[in-house]
Amino acid sequence: MFINCHSFHSLRYGTLSIEELVRQAHELGVKQLVLTDINTVTGIYDFKKACEDLGIKPIPGVEVRKDGKLLYVAIARRFSGIGEINKVITDHNFDDKELFETAPECKEVFVVYPMSNIPAELKANEFIGVRIEELNFLIRPEYKKYISKMVVLHPVTFSTDEEYGLHKILRAIDNNILLSKLTKREVCRQSEYFISEQHIVKTFERYPQIIENTKNILEQCDFEFDFKKVKNKQFYTKSKESDVQLLRRLAYLGLEKRYGFGHEVAQIRVEKELGVIDELNFCSYFLITWDIIRYSNKMGFMHVGRGSGANSIVSYCLGITDICPLELDLYFERFLNLNRKTPPDFDLDWSWQNRDAILEYIFDRYGKEHVAFCGTNVEFKYRSIFREVGKVFGLPKEELDDLSKKPMESHDRNSVVRQVQKYGKLLEKFPNQRSMHACGILISEEPITHYTALEMPPKGFPIVQFDMNVAEDIGLEKFDILSQRGLGTINDTVNLVKKTRGITIDIRDTTLSKNEEQANEYLAVGKTIGCFYIESPAMRGLLRRLKCDNYRTLVAASSIIRPGVAQSGMMREYIFRHNHPDQFEYFHPVFEEHLKETYGIMVYQEDVIKIAQYFGGLSLADGDILRRAMSGKGRSIQKLQEVKDNFFELCKKKGHSEALTAEAYRQIESFAGYSFCKAHSASYAVESYQSLYLKVYYPLEFMVSVINNQGGFYRTEVYIHEAKMSGGNIQTPCVNTGEYQTTLKGADVYLGLMLLEGLETRIAHAIVEERERNGDYKSLEDFIRRISIGIETVQILIFIGAFRFTGKPKNELLVEARLLLVNFKPENRGLMLIEEPVQEFKLPQLKRENFEDAFDEIELIGFPVSCSPFDLLQTKYRGSVFVNNLLKFHKRQVKMLAYLISRKHVPTKKGTMYFGTWIDVNGEYFDTAHFPDSLKQYDFQGGGCYLLLGTVEVDFHFPTITIHKMAKMPMIPDPRYAYDKEKQYDIHRQIKEDVSMTSRKPYPQAHEIGLPRGRLI
Repeated sequence: MFINCHSFHSLRYGTLSIEELVRQAHELGVKQLVLTDINTVTGIYDFKKACEDLGIKPIPGVEVRKDGKLLYVAIARRFSGIGEINKVITDHNFDDKELFETAPECKEVFVVYPMSNIPAELKANEFIGVRIEELNFLIRPEYKKYISKMVVLHPVTFSTDEEYGLHKILRAIDNNILLSKLTKREVCRQSEYFISEQHIVKTFERYPQIIENTKNILEQCDFEFDFKKVKNKQFYTKSKESDVQLLRRLAYLGLEKRYGFGHEVAQIRVEKELGVIDELNFCSYFLITWDIIRYSNKMGFMHVGRGSGANSIVSYCLGITDICPLELDLYFERFLNLNRKTPPDFDLDWSWQNRDAILEYIFDRYGKEHVAFCGTNVEFKYRSIFREVGKVFGLPKEELDDLSKKPMESHDRNSVVRQVQKYGKLLEKFPNQRSMHACGILISEEPITHYTALEMPPKGFPIVQFDMNVAEDIGLEKFDILSQRGLGTINDTVNLVKKTRGITIDIRDTTLSKNEEQANEYLAVGKTIGCFYIESPAMRGLLRRLKCDNYRTLVAASSIIRPGVAQSGMMREYIFRHNHPDQFEYFHPVFEEHLKETYGIMVYQEDVIKIAQYFGGLSLADGDILRRAMSGKGRSIQKLQEVKDNFFELCKKKGHSEALTAEAYRQIESFAGYSFCKAHSASYAVESYQSLYLKVYYPLEFMVSVINNQGGFYRTEVYIHEAKMSGGNIQTPCVNTGEYQTTLKGADVYLGLMLLEGLETRIAHAIVEERERNGDYKSLEDFIRRISIGIETVQILIFIGAFRFTGKPKNELLVEARLLLVNFKPENRGLMLIEEPVQEFKLPQLKRENFEDAFDEIELIGFPVSCSPFDLLQTKYRGSVFVNNLLKFHKRQVKMLAYLISRKHVPTKKGTMYFGTWIDVNGEYFDTAHFPDSLKQYDFQGGGCYLLLGTVEVDFHFPTITIHKMAKMPMIPDPRYAYDKEKQYDIHRQIKEDVSMTSRKPYPQAHEIGLPRGRLI
């Protein structure tokens, strides 16, 4: 009887999850159920599984609405009917095709109109839905004639009075109005919850035809769907046979290119992989990926192929990846074996500048009807919950800010706030809106609207209405097309080196960087600021602790920095064993045999699978379940628990002690969701080496490219500091010498106009374009005549020194600009350009104080360029100890003066702690630890220079300072406001710092890990 049920996928309307909706129906003995979310099929596949688990017949449909008004309910008679509904919704979403009051012609769809929207004529598949409260209307003549075409319409939207209140809050959020302003039209009726079918039958007993019609619809519907059948594009060519032939030919061409003639080991591996790829029907997946890479190479784009697919020698031979599986002993069969039903992951990275071109190629090449992005359900998060719910209760902005930023226990306890908290808790995990998955592309054999309606988000690429987990469940495997700034930096550096030095670098030749001695020296001391993946404080500290000076160690480091390995204590133990290989014993022979390269420690996903198989005796199929859990893809906790139970049982049969088994599984479990496969780490390591090689040999070109790609872990100021440390002469933007982006001329680094806060992008580009067309600007007046610009923008350029080519001081230029612009009108610009000569103004000499330029720079780009932050301090003291001597002060107290670069927040049981990164007066970096006790009295006070007192702790070659006391050092007053005491310290608050938040616990110390260093029995 329930042909119109909503879940919370009816965004900002329904209040029931799919599971809860189905559970409530089951408890009432319902045997047939229709899910009709509003203009979406997001939940139908989870709905089918949930219903069949409880013995309910699932039926999919859609409630079609326009501008909030219910037009009709569309119910799929067969699965093809869903495709018909999807087409209607997609056409509306894409082409603004009208959603008419009456449904379009559909062969496999039943249509139910509400009594408020009865069409002039009803087709054979169309009915009128009657609610219980509308039964009295049937005595009217205008409705009597329709009784033979009527069905029961009892919508389900919520389940309790509390949920009805939540529904109203969701509607107020959706309409962006106060709760008190909601009208009846905007909310569902108070009767929209499950009641017994017996009650419905009893209520409609005078109209048995209506009951019969409803039953007939439910009986005729059938949701047939094969979850196991692959829905991806079946063949790259016209058949499987020709796909196999093409893949083999390409693999052998690549084999010759990568390994030369007669490499028997590589050939055996290629043959083995081709056999498995063929048997699992993954040829088209490999070929489509190859095709995308082929186009990329044709366009001259640089890419990185990573993910588990990089374990494959076929992918290496096809040019999808640049990781040699033989060099690193990568295990293809751990990720692509005959027990596996899904293809391996290929995470394909391009520069953020090139990714859209790749996406356009994919959509054009494979057809817009067959390609779409995965969707993702953006849930209500802590901040958005309290902000959104508080807003509908009418709370002012200041209170909303407090609610969203402060922990719940510190909120005020008035009645309104209690209501906000009550409904806020109910909203946790609710989907709030649909968005585009960051990288997942689906390419289907059938038109993609067979499975889902499509939506068009602001970004401009169509998305399906479900997420990647559902896509995978129904047999649609995604292609991951990503972008990153690291590749943009590498590519731009190579081009800049060609331009400035005339040197061509084949950066794709990975042997160029991996075996480079000086690059390895930089790596070992963590001199890696700006380099992809290895520039963060944590990573630089790890590199130093490992004295990492080779490719294999960097590959391991790329994985052990991941939260799963680090949090379990295995990162710490790896560091110990790497530095003291003679001070531990493998706690079981299997660990020595299979994990010798990583000192018996599980570092990669492959390691976990090897231990599960060889130590625990698990099958490769169960190993794959573990792998999916480790990569965050496991959706079945129950299945994972079964694998765990099986592991313990098999270990017992193998004679392992309970303690030994528990320790092995503890290490396995710690990886869940947070580990890399070895090939993935290797891909990261290659890119890290490529960027490091460029940093070593072409430091200015490299840092300029980092700046233009808008950096990485740190703010722009840090990369400009690195350029300065590399011998660059940093110049502020100039209208005659500079460009929109930062440029390099010899050793002079001209900061780009794009860095000027307050300068419109349009004007910045216009300045450069006009200069390229008509030559350099001769004077300020010449500039003003040629560029349509107001006094505020001229002042920005004057203050930053963009007219220093005139030789005039800033004060004089400001007066001149005001004189020029005081009566200036845009319509006179052309006349002035033709008729009036450049004027020369005679002005009195205007004195500027020292450091005025520095304060201008802080105001306009966020940091000083013409001097160091240390030069602006009131004190001349520069510290007692410097970074280059820290290793000598182990366990000793030091006093240092330092400029704050970044700090990372880490919550602990005792309160917040921070890890800080600083530079000393010599520009060298060092790190600090700030525990809750010291922060209570000596907390951070924003960006700037601090006097630090702490104890040096040298941990495996890496010094950090545990801070006991610190104080922010006062800067000189702003000399620009010598006569305005109130403004003398305003600009100081603009000094920046990087603050990163994390919810992770601090990494365990050596005594907390308890990882056995001896054999366990």
